[in-house]
Amino acid sequence: MLQLTDNTLLKTHSYIDGQWHTSGSTLAVINPATGETLQQVSNASAEDAEKAVNAAHNAFQSWAATPANQRSKLLRKWFELMMAHQEDLAKILTLEQGKPLAEASGEIAYGASFLEWFSEEAKRVCGDTMPMPSSDKRMLVIKQPVGMVAAITPWNFPNAMIARKAAAALAAGCSFVVRPDAQTPLSALAMAELAHRAGIPAGVFNVVVGDDADSIGKVLTQHPKVAKFTFTGSTRVGKLLTAQCASTVKKVSMELGGNAPFIVFEDADIDAAVAGLMASKYRNGGQTCVSANRILVHSSIEQLFIEKLTVAVQQLKLGSGLEKGVTMGPMINSRAVANIRHLVDESITMGASKVIDVNDESLSDNFLAPIILGNVTNDMPIARNEIFGPICPIITFDTEDEAISIANDTEFGLAAYFYARDIGRVWRVSEALQFGMVGINEGAISNAAAPFGGVKQSGNGREGSQYGLDDYLEIKYLCMGGI
Repeated sequence: MLQLTDNTLLKTHSYIDGQWHTSGSTLAVINPATGETLQQVSNASAEDAEKAVNAAHNAFQSWAATPANQRSKLLRKWFELMMAHQEDLAKILTLEQGKPLAEASGEIAYGASFLEWFSEEAKRVCGDTMPMPSSDKRMLVIKQPVGMVAAITPWNFPNAMIARKAAAALAAGCSFVVRPDAQTPLSALAMAELAHRAGIPAGVFNVVVGDDADSIGKVLTQHPKVAKFTFTGSTRVGKLLTAQCASTVKKVSMELGGNAPFIVFEDADIDAAVAGLMASKYRNGGQTCVSANRILVHSSIEQLFIEKLTVAVQQLKLGSGLEKGVTMGPMINSRAVANIRHLVDESITMGASKVIDVNDESLSDNFLAPIILGNVTNDMPIARNEIFGPICPIITFDTEDEAISIANDTEFGLAAYFYARDIGRVWRVSEALQFGMVGINEGAISNAAAPFGGVKQSGNGREGSQYGLDDYLEIKYLCMGGI
């Protein structure tokens, strides 16, 4: 069914303690573009998750004691294998997740970039010495791996979301267990196969595939051997998982929901702003946490901006991600489509209007064509909620202060974008926006060298960059007396 160069990348069992682990039942992996079953995968249980936790716990001490240079070489090998199999990994990702093949290939390179980055950062975990408090004492600080790490990752980036967590954890000297979303497990299992080939020791990297999210989640958040828990997903679920971690006071990092404003000021380069919006809004069909969610446009340029945006949107081609020329694939499932349509319909009853609605009834129920909405206000459901789909709600403003106020009027604080040429405005707006990441005249901001993360109810902690190891390290203060 999958025309791969290397068919051994297609795995159907969880990867625990260096072995492929069979369970008694299976779950179906569905191609969202066609509704067809791609593969039956062993459906792991909470007991299997506990086995993975124990395996990772047992592997931790030896992995932490492995010289940083050796960990670096193993991560580098994993990176090289990911890139060598980029085409096959992209096909697997497209078929189980839906995004166009070119985007899937880009995700493989993006995910691999974290393995490359942290293979280098593994050698740069340094401590400090401090001024001595007296002649007979010395003070210093060392950094040590936090311990065994558990993770839960989402379906929208089934390769990259695992890679940027696992790369940092393993670089720091931590062992790792991940439960990928049950809708997209094949990418995670292919990564495990390549980790195995790279020589990552048994128990250091484990993948548990199961659809009993509640039971498996409780193992990963409440097990006393788990030292740190990391999650990428919705704010609602993130709050529940954080609460579950509280009983054992785990170190926690959360990359949660977003409601990104995309502000176009009157002095902006409108063509550049449209191009940036297309990059931010329609990547993965809008199913990204940093996707532009509310489009704030100065009233004096609203009409011109919408005209140019409409032309760009009409160039998008919907279809199966493996088809030539397709630039936007399906939503992950029909429930996602229904939820987005509900937000649109509710907002229309409150006064929003469709500027453009590109329908293609020949496609399956999982597809949702782009919609541009005008006359939107910030109190409408389409503006208050994370859309996670190809909808552009246009909100107008008249002053810089008004734009900032609208942008910040949300409980979320992950990413924001704005287009302007005035240097004073660039500084003022950058500092005033209450978001962890800001794109200035740029719609694509993700990079392994940059700290990825949010503020407010969009979570805590950072992934990537030189700061990315911090969440996987503990600081230990040493006071030496009698000198």
